[in-house]
Amino acid sequence: MKAEIIAVGTELLLGQVVNSNATFLSEELAGLGFEVYYHTVVGDNPERLETVLDLADSRSELVVLCGGLGPTEDDLTKQVVAKHVGKELIRDEAGYQKLQAFFAKREQPMTENNLLQALIIDGGQALANRTGLAVGIFYQAPSVNYLLLPGPPNELKPMVYEQAVPLLKKQFIQEEQLISRVLRFYGIGESRLVTELKELIEEQTNPTVAPYAKPNEVTLRLTVKCKTEAIGQQQLDELEQVIMNRVGEFFYGYGETNSLANVVVDLLKQQQKTITAAESLTAGLFQATLVDIPGVSAVFPGGFVTYSKEMKQALLGIDEELLHTYGTVSKECVEAMAQQARQRAQTDYAVAFSGVAGPKELEGQEVGTVWVALASKEGTYSIRKVIPRDRAAIRRNAVMDGLNIVRKALLKHGTL
Repeated sequence: MKAEIIAVGTELLLGQVVNSNATFLSEELAGLGFEVYYHTVVGDNPERLETVLDLADSRSELVVLCGGLGPTEDDLTKQVVAKHVGKELIRDEAGYQKLQAFFAKREQPMTENNLLQALIIDGGQALANRTGLAVGIFYQAPSVNYLLLPGPPNELKPMVYEQAVPLLKKQFIQEEQLISRVLRFYGIGESRLVTELKELIEEQTNPTVAPYAKPNEVTLRLTVKCKTEAIGQQQLDELEQVIMNRVGEFFYGYGETNSLANVVVDLLKQQQKTITAAESLTAGLFQATLVDIPGVSAVFPGGFVTYSKEMKQALLGIDEELLHTYGTVSKECVEAMAQQARQRAQTDYAVAFSGVAGPKELEGQEVGTVWVALASKEGTYSIRKVIPRDRAAIRRNAVMDGLNIVRKALLKHGTL
């Protein structure tokens, strides 16, 4: 079945917002067996959107629109689509109740324009928005199906996973089904991963292997076309084993929405272990990454941000002589930070970061120099890396290295 994606929003055309939704939606639709042939971006203009819809109708059976479902004057997607298919907009009662509850809880009056977010096309199916207020819509015309999704990725993605994907699977049953599995890797770049799997990628037929470079990591999407799920899962198991034999040391988890931080927090919970951090280079980024994970308070009581020498001494009790002799960007300093943080927070693990993010070298160390240490009851371990990237990338990579060190230690039950 042919599909296309229409992203609605003048901000996309102006370059103020990156159209990341199109990439995400293409991957998800391909996994469901849809052939995505076209991507279109159109501004908040009803006439131009109508022109784009006419063109989409002539060449696609599923038209996915993202953006323009909000309460402002330039949010016109559902109004234009409703007029395009000759239908009225009606109120979705569940969406309306959620709107009322939202404003009541905040003790704020609800303005009239907010009601637009609870409207759907008459005869269409409402898609609940777990993380926002704008209701999604699935509408089936005689020859074309329309899927209307919110623009913000934090609203669009949950709606796709929880509402759209199950609905599309039910509505468009195929003789053969596509089953996908996402493998996540850290510590290996895309070029090396592709090189290690060169033969598999070049000779693939069914199942297929598709590498994707993500920020600071790489994923592989394995996809198989099969008659039954049992047969498909077996084929994916066999392919995964071949991959693991070659690059398994860099594998850390499964799933499109998974993350290294998720895996680390889950392992800490499973083993009933606790962690703290002492951050210089990363200035709290590691701890902020941890606390993005729900339920992290069970394993993370808090930590330390000690950017200057004085704060390393005051908060962590780092010996002044050690700092004078070895400097802050050193194995000795970062290991002392980890040891002192663990002792003061009374946790099972402590990770520490120090380094040079730039723009100039520090203590004779080049920009990109990073030290990461992990302390536990088994001892203290540290690594040094040089990351030739910009300031933000150096800090993000350091955080990922810290997470990976913790993950490896937890998998070995503390052995460093």
